[in-house]
Amino acid sequence: MSEFIGHFHVALIHLPIGILLIALLLLWLRKNSKYNISHQVIKIILLIGVCSALLSCITGYVLSTTDKYEKPLVDWHMWMGIGVAIVSMFLYMKVARSEFDVVYKILGIGLFVLIFVTGHLGGSLTHGSDYISFNFSADENDTAKIKPLANVQEAKVYDSVIQPILQTRCYSCHSSKRQKGGLRLDKFDLIMKGGKDGKIITPGEPDNSDLIKRLLLSDEEDKHMPPREKPQLTDKQIALLHWWIENGDDTLRKVKQMPQPDPIKSYLLQLEIGHEEHKLPANIPASPVEAADAKAVQQLKDEGVVVLPVAQNSNYLSANFVTATNVDDKDMALLLPLKKQLVWLKCGDTKIGDSALSFIAQCTNLTFLQLDNTLITNKGLQQLSSLQQLQSLNLVGTHITAEGLKALKNLKQLQSIYIYKTKITEGDFSQLQKYFPKVVIDSGGYNVPLFPDDTVVLKAPVYK
Repeated sequence: MSEFIGHFHVALIHLPIGILLIALLLLWLRKNSKYNISHQVIKIILLIGVCSALLSCITGYVLSTTDKYEKPLVDWHMWMGIGVAIVSMFLYMKVARSEFDVVYKILGIGLFVLIFVTGHLGGSLTHGSDYISFNFSADENDTAKIKPLANVQEAKVYDSVIQPILQTRCYSCHSSKRQKGGLRLDKFDLIMKGGKDGKIITPGEPDNSDLIKRLLLSDEEDKHMPPREKPQLTDKQIALLHWWIENGDDTLRKVKQMPQPDPIKSYLLQLEIGHEEHKLPANIPASPVEAADAKAVQQLKDEGVVVLPVAQNSNYLSANFVTATNVDDKDMALLLPLKKQLVWLKCGDTKIGDSALSFIAQCTNLTFLQLDNTLITNKGLQQLSSLQQLQSLNLVGTHITAEGLKALKNLKQLQSIYIYKTKITEGDFSQLQKYFPKVVIDSGGYNVPLFPDDTVVLKAPVYK
């Protein structure tokens, strides 16, 4: 009942603001005889303003008892509102007695200041303390920005994944500044405490948790959260909240310590990159991976191998032997500590042979592999059948035949094979097309795809 009565405060509060300001304007204009403003009219307007101020104070006090708002700010707003009511009463008595002295002037100026201070505090309670400058300092739809994560697997789930979602979508109604339904979501213990309707989270049971239930309601439902006029959570954000609750919501565990179904892995990786809708290039695995061993990377670099990340804020790597000298099969063993992170490998124009492919075959995340102008044969090529993520294979200038290439027919992700200057003849093409119906088999007159670290020479046009 008290909340029902308190809701009238929002409707009533605009009356004293407008009416008392009009009264002050008329009192100021009455000094000029050309306006000929009736003294009785001013008294009536002031009296209505005083009454509406008193009603606003009563309903405002009742609303403050529902514990929806930050108490210190509520107290200041309440006392300033009471000040408006009291000062307006004294001003009314002065006007009623036609006592336009110094005290009357002080009361008029004081009432003007109190109205604006009280109004500002009310706006801060309803919209936040930065509501005046909000559009100058933040996006319309966010109260905060979700920061990109350097390594999502090492991040704490609550601090780095869950809290930013709540901060950008829920704090405007459920934080230290405002607590609709007596609920605060800006601290973990307060989240677990719940609001006036009880707990909102049942650990391990997201489908029975009121938080998830309300998020999944139709936006036409009264209990749907956030309110439909507010920015809504995306499906990915709801999925991450569901995942957190399902795995025993806490504040201590890191992402890597929690089970990660395939969709969740993808959502987490997008947080690491720093944008919810960002998509990695198709030739990079969607699932995240831990950072490579720094010593192993340095060992490769010491051998002259160029090792680079394939995308910003990604742990996946490319390795290019273009500047490495005297590379032999045993040197390929240096790739094994990076077998999870390595997705692009260019070891063309080296003297590696079949035994090197036994090491390369263990790098099962490879999507691009360039073996052009090496000493590999059909026997070694068979080992690459383990590379189920492979999309592009360059065999230019090798001794591979159609029979050897047949060993790779079960690589479902394969999209292109480059066979210029191999032992594959024109008569082998019909057979290869049966084994690789969805693969582009390029026999020459093409440009081999470049790696980001490749050197490109541009020739300037010659003008005569």
